[in-house]
Amino acid sequence: MTSSAPPLPSVAAVIVAAGQGLRAGQPLPKQFARWRGKPVVRHSAEALAAAGIAPIVVMIPDGAEAIASECLAGIPAVRLVTGGATRQDSVRRGLEALAGEAPDIVLIHDAARPILPRAVIDRLVAALAVKPGAIPVLPVVDSLTEADGDLMGNPARREALRRVQTPQAFRFAAILAAHRGWQGTADAGDDAQVARAAGLAVALVEGDERLHKLTYASDFAADLPPVRIGTGYDVHRLAVGEELWLGGVNIDHTHGLSGHSDADVAIHALVDAILGAIGDGDIGSHFPPSDPQWKGASSDRFLAHAIQLATGAGYRIGNVDLTIICEAPKIGPHRAAIRARLAEIMGTGLEAVSVKATTTERLGFTGRGEGIAVQAVATLLRD
Repeated sequence: MTSSAPPLPSVAAVIVAAGQGLRAGQPLPKQFARWRGKPVVRHSAEALAAAGIAPIVVMIPDGAEAIASECLAGIPAVRLVTGGATRQDSVRRGLEALAGEAPDIVLIHDAARPILPRAVIDRLVAALAVKPGAIPVLPVVDSLTEADGDLMGNPARREALRRVQTPQAFRFAAILAAHRGWQGTADAGDDAQVARAAGLAVALVEGDERLHKLTYASDFAADLPPVRIGTGYDVHRLAVGEELWLGGVNIDHTHGLSGHSDADVAIHALVDAILGAIGDGDIGSHFPPSDPQWKGASSDRFLAHAIQLATGAGYRIGNVDLTIICEAPKIGPHRAAIRARLAEIMGTGLEAVSVKATTTERLGFTGRGEGIAVQAVATLLRD
């Protein structure tokens, strides 16, 4: 008679992403800001999913369902739960959301630590075979001292100290009971404190320097190249009975541009240049022509959206350069108005916007007056 191996423990996770994170200097909470090409919260959620952990409960700020859903789209087993007023309250709500499944183990992780090595997860889960809790830690390598005002006080023994990271792992029933019974008057700094207050032993396992917490604007800026450049190109057909919009300016002409939106070929090329600079698709992926809500839409909305995405990625406009290719109308009389309007939409100075025009010497579709083409280049600078 053969004995079967014991079943593997079920492992769930709670990602704490309910804070405002404004110290990071981003225009939105840092967990939703882009870092290394993805929203911060997505990095660790993908790592947990790849390790076979499910469900993954993500605690989010009140009213952040739309942006959180966009940031985490396509990751299996993710659930969004609105957090509480404090970190400890948010974690408790996340654990309560898992109470129906009652997994064997839960990992509680800060979204602001985007790089989550699989080896750390494995060490934590292994430690729970003998202890009800486990946390990843790193040694302290610098000398430490207490502060006496602005003077040096007593030295601290670094040999006895450790830097604490997340995720922190616990047997689910034990940490849920600990959070339910928490009597602290202040917010718990982490879940290990809640566990210790409930009398749970917490094992220390080796952490990883890559589990660095993103806290300040410099944490984002250091990861970004100082300059990024994108190019865009667009063409629209000239047609009778259409309005002619170029660079956000309505130009009186015998023909207008035909397209799903207002067909502003200059802005469309510029949007693609900005999206290209941050590596975020093209105008069609953000505003598909198959979507009826964009029929006849003013293209300044597209440009404002691209600027918002660039800002969220940590960049501002350095300069943009557009070349409008057409036989008619003459662009010269409208150049100043186009520059001013583009600068207004993008929130830049006039000196950051260049608009040029040329013809193809009556060659090709532009030479025959069948359409207008625009080439655009956008230079983005790290904020």
